[in-house]
Amino acid sequence: MTDITQLTGQAFWLPVIFIGLMGLAFFIYAILDGYDLGVGILLPHDSEAQRDQMIASIGPFWDANETWLVLGIGILLIAFPSAHSLILFHLYLPVTAMLAGLILRGVAFDFRAKAPEDHKALWDKVFQAGSLLATLAQGYMLGLYVMGFEQSFAAHAFAALSAICVTAGYSFIGAAWLVMKTEGELQRRAAWWARRCAWLMTLGIIAVSIVNPLVSDTIFNKWFGSSLFIILLMIPVFCFVLLFIVDRYLRLFPYPNDFGCWIPFASAIFIFLLSFIGLAYSFLPYVVPNRLDIWQSASAPESLMFILYGAAVVLPTIILYTIFSYRVFWGKATQLKYY
Repeated sequence: MTDITQLTGQAFWLPVIFIGLMGLAFFIYAILDGYDLGVGILLPHDSEAQRDQMIASIGPFWDANETWLVLGIGILLIAFPSAHSLILFHLYLPVTAMLAGLILRGVAFDFRAKAPEDHKALWDKVFQAGSLLATLAQGYMLGLYVMGFEQSFAAHAFAALSAICVTAGYSFIGAAWLVMKTEGELQRRAAWWARRCAWLMTLGIIAVSIVNPLVSDTIFNKWFGSSLFIILLMIPVFCFVLLFIVDRYLRLFPYPNDFGCWIPFASAIFIFLLSFIGLAYSFLPYVVPNRLDIWQSASAPESLMFILYGAAVVLPTIILYTIFSYRVFWGKATQLKYY
């Protein structure tokens, strides 16, 4: 690990800034593309009208949401090139599977609207399959990352559990999105989906919380050997409080005048945020667990400074566009039309 006491000025701060920007990009991606991946996974086979309504709820947003994944990986490649090479070396196959899933989604989304009526159900299934493949791959990658890319049966078994639970997490936030954006029978069905997916997501949070300290003495000491232990304990506590609130709210759903329909989605955002904070605290300053820290893997300070000027333009532009698009298409989902 780098001796940070020997680092000064730009050599210290620029890698910190870029790891923060990368974390922000991946967090926003998990929220925004997370819900539309979840909606894709949840597409029902028994109602074309409900599938149309679900697709309409993500139609104006889903493609732009993937911008954050491109931004996050781009920052990893440019700002931390040696870490990018090492991570992709271990994750080549699941990354390939994720990209295949995202491609299937893009093709199916357009084809379902333009293909003959009797092919529409097929493209809906392709969209669902692509969504499921992408989320399983992302969950598997997260599990291998948490295990430090260890090549053992236990590591791959945990990665498989992580794949299932991340898929449940995306399905949960997707169902919460539908509770907020839809009405009628689909909204009630989404509330039922959200409760079930939240339980499985809880299993994933518990599993990561247990495995994280066990696979690394450094992580164990950061959590349990720190004077901040009581404060850190609030992270899982708040997660479970939010999950309890969502479960109680959805148990009595629906409410008159659509009261509190935003509560599940807002709670999902905070649960994701707390989970990201927990992971960041566990692994920082490492980019590759126990191998490369942010200063070892960073590009030259001169290169990072040049890139930072570009990021200062690109990032606010993406944020403003995202805010604008959600403001324009706010409210309940209506029929998605192509002319």
